[in-house]
Amino acid sequence: MIESPETLPAAEPGPELSAHEVGVGPWEGPWPEGDHWDPELLAAGDRRNVVDEYRYWKHDAIVADLDTKRHEFHVAIENWQHDLNIGSVVRTANAFMAKEVHIIGRRRWNRRGAMVTDRYQHVRHHPTVEDFTEWARSEGLAIIGIDNFPDSVPLETYDLPRNCVLVFGQEGPGLTPEVHEAAEATLSIAQFGSTRSMNASAAAAIAMHGWVRRHVFGQKVS
Repeated sequence: MIESPETLPAAEPGPELSAHEVGVGPWEGPWPEGDHWDPELLAAGDRRNVVDEYRYWKHDAIVADLDTKRHEFHVAIENWQHDLNIGSVVRTANAFMAKEVHIIGRRRWNRRGAMVTDRYQHVRHHPTVEDFTEWARSEGLAIIGIDNFPDSVPLETYDLPRNCVLVFGQEGPGLTPEVHEAAEATLSIAQFGSTRSMNASAAAAIAMHGWVRRHVFGQKVS
């Protein structure tokens, strides 16, 4: 256990670092009390990619606090060809406080794009689409696919259910026929340029923000 120096002045967070460094330096002043504080971070500084509210907190304490605030929607992405977008999807899911992220298909995925946010976000693996759909239905979650199919309806005018799982296909092939068949609805995102599709992680961010606008800010669709 690292002890707090007793000779330092009034308690306050450590100084901000230079523009080339991330986070804050060692805590200045008497250390705060509480089991959620991490003595090593208080002593050495906290350079993690976390919001100021969680500076110097233990990792487990941050996850426990997030668990009291998570939203009702889940996010799933198919991973049959080791999709490189998954890390970015996990990072965005953490930003929008998704309940869980679900990887359908291959268990291994590229964590680089997650920027370590996967340490704070619950990630569940489903080896098959059948396993995933059975789980979603057992949880009472509406399966909502996001893709450009002939029967897709606009995300912009669809009233997203509160308890749902937003499912995204991998870059290129998009959603598999199995997920398309299992989905309660498949939604498309309005595009106005020449490209036929957008990056899967960008589509995921737009869809998650749509859920937040509807159920956090109460914005009705028209």
